Amino acid sequence: MSHLEQKHKDNFYDAVLSLKTRDECVAFFDDICTINELRDLTSRLEVARLLKEGKVFNDIIKLTGASSATIGRVNKCLRYGPGGYRTVLERLETREDEGLQQDIKE
Repeated sequence: MSHLEQKHKDNFYDAVLSLKTRDECVAFFDDICTINELRDLTSRLEVARLLKEGKVFNDIIKLTGASSATIGRVNKCLRYGPGGYRTVLERLETREDEGLQQDIKE
């Protein structure tokens, strides 16, 4: 990757990190992604969630419509990647657990 490409990549990550609300995220990703790109991104995260839950490829295909190639790639990232999916999924689980605990208290 060239120095300029790395600078553009870093700028993109910084832009994402600057978003403060879900509405800001929606606006940014709706602007920057095509409908298909956004669908692909969200589908990959769902595939990762289902794999982490122990679902098998055929069930994930039925539930998400993702290709076996996409599922295989996400599975490879979960097993051998730098941990991005794991980090996000753990944080989402924590938020869900906190939400459930809050509901129980009320």
